[in-house]
Amino acid sequence: MSKFDSIRPFYDSEANAAIRKIIDDPMLEAMMNFAFPNDPPSHWKDLMHHTHSLRDFQINFIYPALMKVLERSSEGLSTGGFEGLEPNTAYLFISNHRDIILDTSLLNSCLYEKGLVMTTSAIGDNLIKKPFLHTLSRLNRNFAIRRGLSGRALFESSLLVSEFISKSLLRENRSVWTAQREGRTKDGNDITHKGVLKMLTLAEAGENPFGFFEKIKVVPISISYEYDPTDILKMPELLAKSRDEKYIKSENEDFVNLLRGIMGTKKRIHIQVNGILDEEIREISNADLTQSEKLSQLAAVIDQKIWGGYRLWPSNYIAHDLLTGTKAYEAFYTLGEKESFEKRLHGKIDISNPFLVKSFLSMYAYPVDNSIKAAAAQPLSQ
Repeated sequence: MSKFDSIRPFYDSEANAAIRKIIDDPMLEAMMNFAFPNDPPSHWKDLMHHTHSLRDFQINFIYPALMKVLERSSEGLSTGGFEGLEPNTAYLFISNHRDIILDTSLLNSCLYEKGLVMTTSAIGDNLIKKPFLHTLSRLNRNFAIRRGLSGRALFESSLLVSEFISKSLLRENRSVWTAQREGRTKDGNDITHKGVLKMLTLAEAGENPFGFFEKIKVVPISISYEYDPTDILKMPELLAKSRDEKYIKSENEDFVNLLRGIMGTKKRIHIQVNGILDEEIREISNADLTQSEKLSQLAAVIDQKIWGGYRLWPSNYIAHDLLTGTKAYEAFYTLGEKESFEKRLHGKIDISNPFLVKSFLSMYAYPVDNSIKAAAAQPLSQ
């Protein structure tokens, strides 16, 4: 028994048996029929029966399914900054978080295409309670983050995750993906939670937990969707918070979000690699700061990198102008693009509700404001 058995992906030696357990599951059949519409099920089932590693499962089944998703629900994926990464090198990718599955899946597709180390990726255990999804996530090299814990149980769970991430990066040379915060950004304001960074350092022995970041290569990632396929699904939680009410998810809400994220309209998508934070981390580490202050500094640097790398689409500029009642950014979109966005707005929410209108527009407008902040921010050394 491994100490990580409760959270880890499958080992390669377990992959084939896991595949055989779900090979006749209706959800897998639907997924594969979508990925391989011209092939009889016997074709992909035969390939699966002869699949014995997570990498082969990802490349031969997850990747084609993702390419079909992009073909049917987007206008294409563009990338930038990957040329700054090296093969056979493990990175800790920290990104903004918009979509449950696609954020990490799209990153891994880019890493695969560019011959780089693919990630083991964090996923909340609330999203994989169904046995099929739990098995699929482990085949897709996800590791589970337990949700809803507090006190000692939360600390012990966080320590276990920290140890797993450290082992992946430093002993197995396996890249890791984690979001900059717990859960997806609902309001469009991408902020790195210091608690996530603190969790990463828990497994570091000695009096300088921040030293963990000096041992690894931290890479901030910006993921930009022209249209957020789950924008409307984020409204109820924002509305509850505005009323100081506790938001309680419906029984299948996470699963609905997952499916909508995959199949909903996205238009264009961009993934930007924002460099490796070696110099920034070294400078913070050498500064006369407390551990808490160092984590705050690193969170601020990651924010600036993610904001600066975010690809602003016409939807962002249109939303900002509608929200502010100006035409400050009208040079960045056409009348047709504005009409399409307004049609989406009117079709998604009750426009007689000012809070919902403001929340919907803010979701798209925030990245514009954050981009301005990033441009105005001075490097740490200045």
